[in-house]
Amino acid sequence: MLRFDDLQLFVRAADLGSLSAAARGMDMSAAVASAALKRIEQQLGARLLARSTRSLRLTAEGEGFLEYARAALSNLDEGRRLLASGQDQVSGMLQLSAPSDFGRNLLLPWLDEFQREHPKLTVRLLLGDRIADLFRQPVDIALRYGEPEDSSLVALPIAPQNRRVLCAAPSYLARHGEPRHLEQLAQHNCLLFMLGSRVHDHWSFHDGKREVSLTVSGDRFSDDADVVRLWAIAGAGVAYKSWLDVAADVLAGRLKVLMPELLCERAPLNLLCAHRAQLSKPVNLLREMLASRCAHISSQFPTKSDVDH
Repeated sequence: MLRFDDLQLFVRAADLGSLSAAARGMDMSAAVASAALKRIEQQLGARLLARSTRSLRLTAEGEGFLEYARAALSNLDEGRRLLASGQDQVSGMLQLSAPSDFGRNLLLPWLDEFQREHPKLTVRLLLGDRIADLFRQPVDIALRYGEPEDSSLVALPIAPQNRRVLCAAPSYLARHGEPRHLEQLAQHNCLLFMLGSRVHDHWSFHDGKREVSLTVSGDRFSDDADVVRLWAIAGAGVAYKSWLDVAADVLAGRLKVLMPELLCERAPLNLLCAHRAQLSKPVNLLREMLASRCAHISSQFPTKSDVDH
């Protein structure tokens, strides 16, 4: 197969009438240039340039091949320009996976806005709380809570400071009372999220002095995190949720943060991809948008004084 740089050298040498001048223009030694010309002549089975110590001229075969070489280089340049312009445009297919709760309640309206700004973009969205296999599933990127377990993935922070909060609906608290200490959670119906066969009933906190972990129980389990949120809003029990997922409910009064003095588990949101080559212009623009929106929500994270008032 003919090499791109060999073709470039041949065309330049023909235009300049000098192999050494073409070599200097391409920042290569005369020996490398001579070897490149020999290589292309061997591959074509024809002599392209007749050389002497003082002159260089095209052979009849070289004259015939020169226009084809020019056309090939021109086509390649045009292809590269077309590819570069395509990379500058926000178009094509954006395939992503997101957690059920975050995806339905935050990402969906944000994606609507993103597509209105970039109407040539097509979105394929997969929602679910299972970890997406970025090497097998038809997705370019995945949004996921927590630190990535697969170190081979590229992980870019979207909401690095996000944490969980304990919360419940005012209707539930009116019936069962508001827990003031972690030990009192044993007396409450805790709404549990499960992933596969694993139930997330081990909740961890920091009370300002020490790490506290406890196992909670309840009468409702779901593998859909959004269902847990809806159960909490309906007054079915106490939930332990990402602040990003319940911020709107808390600010609207549908849920109340419990024991806000506690430092709850970290739940950083990351954008994951298998290769950095997948960080296209649409992906980077979406990442900037998500980081900005999540930062605004994180800034509304309640303090104890906020909740008391």
